[in-house]
Amino acid sequence: LPKSDFENLYDLNFELKINGETRQKGYTKDLLFSFEKIISFVSQYITLKKGDLIFTGTPEGVGKINQGDKLEAWLEDKQLLNFDVK
Repeated sequence: LPKSDFENLYDLNFELKINGETRQKGYTKDLLFSFEKIISFVSQYITLKKGDLIFTGTPEGVGKINQGDKLEAWLEDKQLLNFDVK
């Protein structure tokens, strides 16, 4: 999603649902490090390219997923992922 789709990157909510049940919910304002700091740090070791993803950790709610589970991920009101685990 383009950055311009969001008014304030530092106050976004995100959510993960498994089989329709919310398992994780968090906010970018709760990140320990800013986006700029994370990108700067990673860039010391690799060249980031358009489309690269940086995973920063996770809010509470981590758990096992199983074959056949349906995962949905949301950023604000925009769905990012929607797939069945195979």
